[in-house]
Amino acid sequence: MLWSDPPPHKPSDLLRAAQTRLRRVGWVIAAVVVFVLLMALSARR
Repeated sequence: MLWSDPPPHKPSDLLRAAQTRLRRVGWVIAAVVVFVLLMALSARR
């Protein structure tokens, strides 16, 4: 999947790839934070 993509040669492509990766990581971190907060709130009750 990841290896089948052609390697980016333009700096703009590299920036786009970095942005998409940062977005994915950001969404994962946000989901984990929300999940942990929900678990903490449920544990308090």
